[in-house]
Amino acid sequence: MKASELRGKDKAGLEKELSELLKAQFSLRMQIATQQLNNTAQLKKVRRDIARVKTVINSKDGQQ
Repeated sequence: MKASELRGKDKAGLEKELSELLKAQFSLRMQIATQQLNNTAQLKKVRRDIARVKTVINSKDGQQ
């Protein structure tokens, strides 16, 4: 996911995206805890996507 894609969404869409990413992060953490996750790089990708979404949300709040 790119920041330019996120900037095109409205705040409600960004909030929905954030909640989906947080659920995905929780799922990945549980898979790590139960030794079921093979590709641990997924967790890093999701963490960075969460940070990207939060950054865009905060920048939209600052503009208004």
